This record gives sequence, structure tokens and C-alpha cells, in this order.
Amino acid sequence: MELYFLGTNAGVPSLERNVTSLALRLLDERRSFWLFDCGEGTQHQILRSPLKLSKLECIFITHLHGDHLFGLPGLLSSRAYQGGDTPLKLYGPPGLKQFVQMALDLSESRINYKLEILEHEGGRLFEDETFLVEAAKLDHRITSYGYRVTEKDLPGKLDIDLLRRHGIEPGPLFGKLKKGESVTTPEGRIVHPAEVLGSPKPGRVVTILGDTRPCPAVVPLAEGADALVHEATFMHDLAETAFTYHHSTARQAAEAARQAGVKSLYLTHFSSRYKYEDQLQQLQREAQAVFPNAHLAREHELYPVKRGGE
Repeated sequence: MELYFLGTNAGVPSLERNVTSLALRLLDERRSFWLFDCGEGTQHQILRSPLKLSKLECIFITHLHGDHLFGLPGLLSSRAYQGGDTPLKLYGPPGLKQFVQMALDLSESRINYKLEILEHEGGRLFEDETFLVEAAKLDHRITSYGYRVTEKDLPGKLDIDLLRRHGIEPGPLFGKLKKGESVTTPEGRIVHPAEVLGSPKPGRVVTILGDTRPCPAVVPLAEGADALVHEATFMHDLAETAFTYHHSTARQAAEAARQAGVKSLYLTHFSSRYKYEDQLQQLQREAQAVFPNAHLAREHELYPVKRGGE
């Protein structure tokens, strides 16, 4: 799992940064990625990245402000021209379906893949054998959500030496044991997974928040997360401005990370007033004074999501 930021600016794009979008690259076995928000120009950012639209599986929209949404119609249309023929699920607040459908209809855009638009009001949104995605409402000028992505625990490591003593060599039987199925040795002995598997490896948790003031929903969404992505629109000397416009400061993001006991914090959604590197460094230092493992999100950089003990 890796975070790849495609846009980190708030409100409007600048010469230095694009507006909000973030890719979550999933396990190698899955060979896909999910997108969180899709500001204007996101598809251009993807063209300059290692990502391929044909591998896009799900899009999660936090809220319907333009800097998180205006790139969506173009990206959906372009996906069809870039080999994207597999189904795509699009999650977001009520009103998302009307926005997308109207844009596609009026532009007479045609897509050759199944697009499922799932409007929600929080709660459990997605679950398969590998991941669980939940959402909760935040505090912004319009309805805004945060998403918690939980990777389910992975099977423990097989005891290869013990298996060989049972006469089981690497092959299909290994796969069955990893899946929790019992197997039979060449001598007819039944081997159960618990006999040859180590302790399960805890899955990772990533929490990605939309725009928000500090609010009670943040800590439960982020509790124990391996990575928290939190807006840091302003420095704390502009806390009143942040409150007025329903945003957070870098210090407030760090306080949330500390309260939730997360492992790493990634700051994003920077106001255009923080144009230069030394200004961004001030944002980072402000957060690190409260939560030392705070990082500035940099566009076109990969951030591996490490398990808490790694």
C-alpha cells in the first residue's frame, strides 16, 4: 500500500501545486489503485505518474466543492480511451450522481465500462476479502466525509521446514493452507493451518479526511491508523480564519493525530498563501512540535504505508 498525492493545494491550482487528489496504490496482488477526490487537472497529473487509469477500481469523493470534484467528468471519459473497460465504483455524498450524469449527458460522453455511482451518508461502504471502507461526516461548509480504509489481517508465515517434514513441498497445498484450508499429506495425514501458520500479520489502516474543522468524528475515524491524511490549510496564527472557512490548521491536524494514536501524519490542502518552501516548512514544524512524525505531502512522491511495528 502506498499513498501517491496528485494534488495538494486548497481552492484553486497554483503554479507549484494542483488541487486535491490522492491515489492509494493497493497490494501487488490486487494490481489496482483507488482515488480519493478528483480536482481539476487530476487526469493530467496521472499522465505524469506511474498510475494507469485502466487500473483504477474505486473513486471516493469527500465532498462536492469544485477543487475536489471538477476533474471527475474528464477523467471518467478519458478512462474509456485508455484501456479502462473494467467496472468502476464511485462513492460520494448525495448530489454526486446528478453532477456526473448531467456532465456526461450534456457533453454526450460515452463510456464503455460499467460505472456504479453510490451516494452515501456515512457508515460501512465497501467490503471484500481484503479491505473494509467506512465513512463518517466531518464539519465543513457543505457535507464532507472522511474515509477509513482497513486492510484485513494477513495470514501468518508458513513453517516451511515443518511442512517438508510432513512431506509437503511448495505448491498448491501451500496456497490452501494460507487460505485457512486443511490439507492431506502424501501419507494420508491431515494438516490443519493452525499447526503450520504463524500469527496473523495485522492489516494496515489508512484514514483520509475531506475538508473539516476539528470535530468529534476525526479521532474515531483515525484511531490507531498507520497513516492519517489531514488537511492543513492554514498555520495556527490564522486559526480564526480557518474556523470561519471550516478548515483546520497544521497544529490542529497534529493534535488530532496525537489524540488518535496514529503512526504517521500527512499534511495536505495547503492555502496558496504558502507558496514557497520555507513557508511549507513552517507548516511542518508547527505540526511536528505536537506530533513529531508529521510530513508534508509532496505531489508525485510515493509514501509507503508501513504497519505500526515496521
